Amino acid sequence: MTDISSRDNKWLKLFRAGLRGPGPAAGEPIAVEGPKLVEDALRSGLEAEALLVSESAESQAERILRAASESETGIPRSRVLRTSDKLFRGVSGTDAPQGVAAFFRQPEWTLDDVLRGQGSLRKTSPLVVVLAEVQDPGNVGTILRSAEAFGATGAVATRGTADPWSPKALRAAAGSALRLPLLRGMAIPILLAQLRIAQVSVYAATSQNADGQGAATKIVAQADWCGATAILIGNEGTGLSPEVIRSADGVISIPTDDAVESLNAGVAASIVLYEAATHRQREAAASA
Repeated sequence: MTDISSRDNKWLKLFRAGLRGPGPAAGEPIAVEGPKLVEDALRSGLEAEALLVSESAESQAERILRAASESETGIPRSRVLRTSDKLFRGVSGTDAPQGVAAFFRQPEWTLDDVLRGQGSLRKTSPLVVVLAEVQDPGNVGTILRSAEAFGATGAVATRGTADPWSPKALRAAAGSALRLPLLRGMAIPILLAQLRIAQVSVYAATSQNADGQGAATKIVAQADWCGATAILIGNEGTGLSPEVIRSADGVISIPTDDAVESLNAGVAASIVLYEAATHRQREAAASA
């Protein structure tokens, strides 16, 4: 390992910015912290650019380096870096640093990847979750984690959404944001037009009706989940705009007690995705 003993070292400055920032700009590496997330990223095929380890976490690094040796690209020896526990705490983005962090090259996904999915999901109809100005990184990560868990082929974080590759979102996603085909920063009108061209049905998850006024009249089960589907999840405070709701093929909502005005965005998305997965599993079982 290359030892780093100065807080002004260029690598420590880069890790500090990455692990405490809002997410990488286009072309910048993704900063990942924690041995589990770093190992997940390696096993998912992401290309590592650098690994930073604190003195007390060297035993953890051995397992990570084994995982890197089994990947296609590995980690360059000159970029396996070691520093003191104190200096690592100075760059960490968490209150309880685990002593391991890494930079990974951004995967280059396309809308086709998001619609097709990976592995066995390539044989299923597209199921895409669209995050429309979801601003809390924790909600973003939760939605992506549920999307992967319930068989979504991909996700789109539209312009105004918290970066799914920000440190907080990555932790909440527990690795899903590094595996799920994902697009960032698309404008909603452009995305909706492309989904129309791809013949994907778009459903707005909202407590409002199609005019943006009053309660929604449809429930989750009325959507056609077995075809090519995109689910729109809106902002925590204002939800989806009336224009976006009107442009959708259907409005879906989750029946709740009248005393509850709305659900947390992460919770609502998880319930809708579970409903979609249930219908798709039933359809697959019936056609088997």
